[in-house]
Amino acid sequence: MRILMPLPDRDFDVTEVAVPWHVLTSAGHDVVVSTQRRGTVPAADPKLLDGVLFGRLGAREEPKRLYHRMVADPRFRGGAAWEDLVAADYDGLLLAGGHATGMRQYLGSRVLQSKVADFWRLGRPVGAICHGPLVLARAQDPATGRSVLHGRRTTCLPKYLERSAHLLTAWRLGRYYRTYPLHVEDEIRAALATPSDFRRGPRVLSRRDTADDPGPAFVVRDGNYLSARWPGDAHHFAGSFLALLEESSAA
Repeated sequence: MRILMPLPDRDFDVTEVAVPWHVLTSAGHDVVVSTQRRGTVPAADPKLLDGVLFGRLGAREEPKRLYHRMVADPRFRGGAAWEDLVAADYDGLLLAGGHATGMRQYLGSRVLQSKVADFWRLGRPVGAICHGPLVLARAQDPATGRSVLHGRRTTCLPKYLERSAHLLTAWRLGRYYRTYPLHVEDEIRAALATPSDFRRGPRVLSRRDTADDPGPAFVVRDGNYLSARWPGDAHHFAGSFLALLEESSAA
């Protein structure tokens, strides 16, 4: 199956891209990277590779290894530019996150939002993690004028996690962890039909899942749509998205 993964030129989250890429390509699927301009080789947030603050808060060692393997793969470069995407050419859509300023290129693109709305109407598998649901919140269904998330259940980066990271690092990194003035959770909630459609999940501050231990992870599935909160959910999110793809292909 062909899975579309749009990315900004820089600053995406290491774990939220590398882990799903590894899980899906290892299962034999084709993950197609799309950037604003065709042929761009996107780059992750360098702070997450370096450890953010005194070697802490960055990506774990396993996702970093997967990231370096991924960027060395010739397939990891922007295929079609966002404006040239044809939704029907893909069997699934994966929307990763990231919080540094380079993410605004991707999160705020009206062109990409329009293409995502096109794909959403096909009813094929869509996965979004952390900041990724913002693309969906901002994508409008032309039939209703509302977000495509209106009437669906979702999670995203919880406000307490975004606020905690900012407060912990602001003295050194300023607003590095605040992509926008409005918290991600607040914008997502505003796009939903009812407050009960937002699922925050259990509180977590540091424990992350692994390929062998999905215990700390939390994902929300609503039909063909799967969402997760942060890099700590990435392995379970990737495995669940793979299962959703295989379920859709068997239908």
